Amino acid sequence: MQDLQNKANEIRQDIIKMLLEAGSGHSAGPLGMADVFTSLYFGEVMSYDPKNPKWEERDRLILSNGHICPVLYATLAHAGFFPHDELMTLRKLGSRLQGHPERERLPGIETTSGPLGSGLAQASGYAYAAHMDSKKFRVFCVTSDAEHQEGNHWEAVAFAGKYNLSNLTALVDRNNIQISGFIEDVMPVEPLKAKYEAFNWAVLEVDGHNIEAIIDAINMSKAIHENPTVIICRTIPGKGVEFMENLPEWHGTSPNSEEAKKALHELRTLGGKIRGEHE
Repeated sequence: MQDLQNKANEIRQDIIKMLLEAGSGHSAGPLGMADVFTSLYFGEVMSYDPKNPKWEERDRLILSNGHICPVLYATLAHAGFFPHDELMTLRKLGSRLQGHPERERLPGIETTSGPLGSGLAQASGYAYAAHMDSKKFRVFCVTSDAEHQEGNHWEAVAFAGKYNLSNLTALVDRNNIQISGFIEDVMPVEPLKAKYEAFNWAVLEVDGHNIEAIIDAINMSKAIHENPTVIICRTIPGKGVEFMENLPEWHGTSPNSEEAKKALHELRTLGGKIRGEHE
């Protein structure tokens, strides 16, 4: 667990550095999902090979809320899909690391994402095709809670429930914010658990910053053979950087040099505490 906590902290530091270098991008969501992505890629729950990113039997990770791609890029770099120093090209002209992921541009990216609410439909199509072809790989879909305001997301929920896509695991970033404010003020999405259950999904809820609990939930989803599974991850947007946490204004804002310096100091101090607690 210490190694995984340290990895999540390193990913958060990279996110801050990337956003500072880019001068634009989203801060809150990527920081909030670092523990989830660390669990997926380093918690021994996904099958993948960075040296063979198109390996046919790999598990697929579909990022629906593509604007949080800094956390995906940083995680993929740490996993060995591409050179770590390429992270500093985020959002640069001609870079492989665009503001939303582009399929085929970068190893490890399964779909192009940008239009919110579309990712679960893509993931459900992957999962349905895998069932048809008797493939054993699993499909994971990371989606935001604000995407649950989109009608096409619920069409995909209905589709996956109808066809009992038990090889599909969705992970919801339940951070309660969107670019225009707090979700329950803009357009409420609760009762989220009951809604998924009504569409024939198995529902698990976890603290999105408890890596051990996240890994346990993902493994539990693999043992459910009758339904698709959704894991509602309750996260803190901007996690690890106190002045960013739980503030909608950091949804789509990048730090300036002074803010980045302060954020990195806080994260490095936290990293030291993590190491100290395990010594």
